[in-house]
Amino acid sequence: MRIVFTGTGDIGIPTLSALLSLKTCKVVAVICQPDKPVGRKQILTPPATKTLALAHGIPVHQPPKLRLAHDLVASLQADLMVVIAYGQILPQHILDLPRLGCINLHASLLPLHRGAAPIQAAILSGNPLSGITVMQMDAGLDSGDIIHQESLPLAPDETGGSLHDRLAALAPVALLAALPAILDGSASRTPQNAAASSHIGKLSRSDGILDWSLPAAALARRIRAFDPWPGTTTSLPDGSQLKIFPPVAALDIPTGCPLPGTILHAGPDGISVACGSGSLTIHQLQAEGRRRLDAAAFLSGHPLAPGDLLGVHKPPES
Repeated sequence: MRIVFTGTGDIGIPTLSALLSLKTCKVVAVICQPDKPVGRKQILTPPATKTLALAHGIPVHQPPKLRLAHDLVASLQADLMVVIAYGQILPQHILDLPRLGCINLHASLLPLHRGAAPIQAAILSGNPLSGITVMQMDAGLDSGDIIHQESLPLAPDETGGSLHDRLAALAPVALLAALPAILDGSASRTPQNAAASSHIGKLSRSDGILDWSLPAAALARRIRAFDPWPGTTTSLPDGSQLKIFPPVAALDIPTGCPLPGTILHAGPDGISVACGSGSLTIHQLQAEGRRRLDAAAFLSGHPLAPGDLLGVHKPPES
């Protein structure tokens, strides 16, 4: 069986590795996004999927727009295209080219959290479970029939980074469970319940600006969900940006109704901030242009006191 792997993000590496190890299938090509500038020095960097493919002698194609690469995809004569974290929507004329169509490994339990940031969405929503959905692709956004799902429980301290890594490891498990039936044409397909679907778009740094009027529990989930990307920020009383990292502790006890963003306590054991309901205790912070510090070290260079107000925002750089 000739398989084309289409994926860009690091989450796809375990799946590509699993496909490369199969005796019954041959990965004939990898399609991924073009190399992009990365870091402060903007060094042109290939996707990790490209690096892995080239190390195994697999041809790599990086069309800027896959919808315009019909002839390229057709020339690969694929039996199946496996897609994970590619970064573009595939039009129907591309989906129709492989003999068995295209399947997507989506990092949520569809129909929940369609879209570009399903990992963060599961934590934001307080879901007890997340997982990988193997889906027969259609021209919609993550709306195709479900073939197979594998789930895992979210840990109380789950972050976007930890869940990304756990789902990356789960993805090949889901694929290998579904693949035999897909290849022999016997796979069952369950239409998604569109009425039960939810959607989350691509995240930007502005999504990480903390709104202290939200409940403390919701803010704690946001800080965990957005670590490491896009991160969460507020501002110090002088207006400079302050990055906040997990772990944080949300308390539901009444705070005497101070203005949200008001510092209630600042000491070596943490900085407690009033929220829309309850309070949030912060343990790891980073001032603008400085390194990440624990609360005790941070306060030694940035004195804060009860009554100080966080949250007069300076927009973060994109």
